[in-house]
Amino acid sequence: MPDPRNLVDAGTRHYGRFGARPANVNPLDEFGGLTRVLRGLRLKEWIGFTLLHPDWYASLIMQDAHYLASSEFYAYDRARGALHQHAANARGGSLGLPADLLGGSRCAFRRGGYALAYEFAQASGRHRLRFDIAATAKAPAVSGELELDAAAATAPLSVSSRLPGGGRMYTHKAVFPVEGTLRVGDAEVVFDGEHDLAILDEHKSLLPYRTSWLWGTFAAPSAAGVVGANFADRAEVPGEQEESCIWSPTAAEPLADITFTPESDDPAAPWRIRSADGRLDVLFEPEGRKVVEHQLGILAIDYFQAFGTYTGTLRTAGATHTVSGVHGVCESMRARL
Repeated sequence: MPDPRNLVDAGTRHYGRFGARPANVNPLDEFGGLTRVLRGLRLKEWIGFTLLHPDWYASLIMQDAHYLASSEFYAYDRARGALHQHAANARGGSLGLPADLLGGSRCAFRRGGYALAYEFAQASGRHRLRFDIAATAKAPAVSGELELDAAAATAPLSVSSRLPGGGRMYTHKAVFPVEGTLRVGDAEVVFDGEHDLAILDEHKSLLPYRTSWLWGTFAAPSAAGVVGANFADRAEVPGEQEESCIWSPTAAEPLADITFTPESDDPAAPWRIRSADGRLDVLFEPEGRKVVEHQLGILAIDYFQAFGTYTGTLRTAGATHTVSGVHGVCESMRARL
């Protein structure tokens, strides 16, 4: 079947793995009337990036839970062992994250000294990330502009799936060469498109009230092109596609049945991550983590994203790739949303 132009056509949602992101992704188009309004209160949307650089670990996100919108940025200076974090909140439903992400859209989060903006070009253009975050008592100022080369991106991971309890998930992920300069306090971090990368993570999902997942991603350049992986373990409906893949230089090859096994309860302990078919077999060694914990009555979040390195093997249709000390992230979410 050809890839759908819209995630939802005439009230009917498409499910499966797509070869490209639908031009329009609005999960609420499946519903009408009061049901659409109520489902809108359950919609969780975010657009985030993991930045892959040999000397810095960095991640950024804009997210809208429709009762609260927020944005976060962190950068970890490996040489100094210093983690710098910024965050800001806004009114739920105020972000307007685009349904036509790759059609020349823009979105921004601006709030009291915190400004983060995305500008998405057409598929052959260059996406831009702009930073203008003031210093706080706990973290230095952040500024700069990065460009992502859309023409040289990996094949996308684009998945629409049913979730237990009547939920729905849509995600779009891809890896881009990235270049530009990011200033963090007195440090100037220069990204080179020949070897530095950015991993896009977009979600527009109707998640169950009790939600949990384990997720990780990494990527690295090779002589043939980018190789990497995206992998998750969450409650699934049997037969539905998972948001997991191996990126080869030419494809996003489906991956499923992922297990995450920490070597101990120590937060700094390595994690062994494997797929049941053995095509993914890596060890993640964390260097640090960002933690978010909230207890708000019926709402709660217990989350961490660890940053560190991956070592192991990826088996694609055409080759076996060995990775060693490749930067990536691994996260755990347990929430009542």
